[in-house]
Amino acid sequence: MIDAVVKLAHVLSGAVLFGTGLGIAFFMVWATRSRSARTVADVGRIVVVADFLFTATAVVVQPLSGLWLIHAQGWSLTEPWLLATYVLYGFTGLCWLPVVWIQMRMARLAEAASEAGEDLPPGYDRLYWIWFALGWPAFAAVIGIYILMLFKPAL
Repeated sequence: MIDAVVKLAHVLSGAVLFGTGLGIAFFMVWATRSRSARTVADVGRIVVVADFLFTATAVVVQPLSGLWLIHAQGWSLTEPWLLATYVLYGFTGLCWLPVVWIQMRMARLAEAASEAGEDLPPGYDRLYWIWFALGWPAFAAVIGIYILMLFKPAL
């Protein structure tokens, strides 16, 4: 029974990682497209909270539940498909960490522009495109992790 609960936690936390990331991306892209500093500031603040509440929690649950399941199912920690998932998970984290900082900075820039009654500054757009560019490989890596988890290929 405990293994089933851990497996459910693992699957749900994976869904939270992917779903929260996709939701955050959607809302930040649409807020930025509005070019409204007030909208971007409000959405940016919410996005940062969501990342800390949901993404950060799932980032902790994933490896803990994964290790439990590896042990419970008798897999070796060095199975090639597992090694590939560790690399992709680490790569995703390397993309996510700067994204969190960038989101906080974007929200602050938008807040300052809104309070001053100004447009989004050029610095915002530079950060936005870095943020946007980091999202694509991170999402691709998460999809790769799902594929490895589902098919457990012999690499």
